[in-house]
Amino acid sequence: MNVLTRKNVLLAPVTVTPTKPLTPSHLKGLLWTDVMFRATAPLATVTYRYSHTTYHVTEQTVGFWEYLDRTHGEADYAQLSEEEIGELYVHYRSREPHQDAAVLRPYRDAVEHNGWVHPASERMLRLWAGHYERLGMYDPGLREHQPPGLGLEEMVERLAAVGLVLDQRHCGGPVYLDLTRHGMPLRRIVTADGRPNYLACALRELLPLVPWYDEVVLLYDRELDADYRLLHRVLTAFGPPVRRVPIGRVPIGGKITSARHGGWHDHTAGALLRASAEVCEGPDGHGEAALRLGMRLYFIATLGPGEQQSFRHDLLRHCLTVAARLLRRSGAASGGGDLPGVLERHRRGHAYVDPYRLACSLLGKGRPAPDPVLLSAVFL
Repeated sequence: MNVLTRKNVLLAPVTVTPTKPLTPSHLKGLLWTDVMFRATAPLATVTYRYSHTTYHVTEQTVGFWEYLDRTHGEADYAQLSEEEIGELYVHYRSREPHQDAAVLRPYRDAVEHNGWVHPASERMLRLWAGHYERLGMYDPGLREHQPPGLGLEEMVERLAAVGLVLDQRHCGGPVYLDLTRHGMPLRRIVTADGRPNYLACALRELLPLVPWYDEVVLLYDRELDADYRLLHRVLTAFGPPVRRVPIGRVPIGGKITSARHGGWHDHTAGALLRASAEVCEGPDGHGEAALRLGMRLYFIATLGPGEQQSFRHDLLRHCLTVAARLLRRSGAASGGGDLPGVLERHRRGHAYVDPYRLACSLLGKGRPAPDPVLLSAVFL
């Protein structure tokens, strides 16, 4: 492929706040993003933007930190599991009233100016980095300080310059994203007392980035579709084509619930990795490689982009077994094929490679042995 024809792609998935354990829904989105990133990289120049720093200032995070400091003082979070920290978060979200902006301002200032992270979330991110390593996922900077390119006021000014904001702070009101001329509802992004929400943070991060790219890809939870339609419209006004890739959550026991409500015991990333390791470490298991490939086959190819199927331990174990079989067949294959050519078939008119189509291409009767180069580059 002529490198001069390579497009610059910005991959910007929704960011999971480090306040609760990674659940099957989180794993699905993260693995989907990982395969998209690694499969698109041989065909385009891809930037994987995933900044926890940007979103630490939201109330769900700094409010939790303030709650911990007020109720648990000098607790040693370095000794807690992700489930134990998650239980504290569930308690916070279920019982604590919202704090005034003035109470949370020191926390936001510490994040913005010093890159500070509360020890509880620092512990969570350290544990997540271990999960990423076990799963063979690219680490986009989980524990790095990656501030957004725009301050809050700069973001509002940039929207105001193109008539996409309604700022009522001069009369004691909030700031709204205003796309009413496009037939879309007003959306509050900053409260009257100065608290930004997730969408405001996304705009701070993405507005200065998108003009530099040929394509922007937004991966997000379907529950956030309304906000991401607004974000799509705004970013398109500032830059290149924007692709939205909604990914359905994973029901547990037939129900889709937010991680803030709990109910994720025995389904956290740590628990699933421990259970899967027992399957993969058997005499025919193929170890870490089968774990990595099997997880991707389950969360991408088996569950698909929707949210119809509840999580099933038996199907995950089946995918781990299938992965071991595919690895044995791949090991017996000779050489490697045309990796860019294989990946190109799964682009479907856009710059990024579709993870679902690519993962499904490994399965089915009569399929040739998987290309070991493809497995190594994308799935392991």
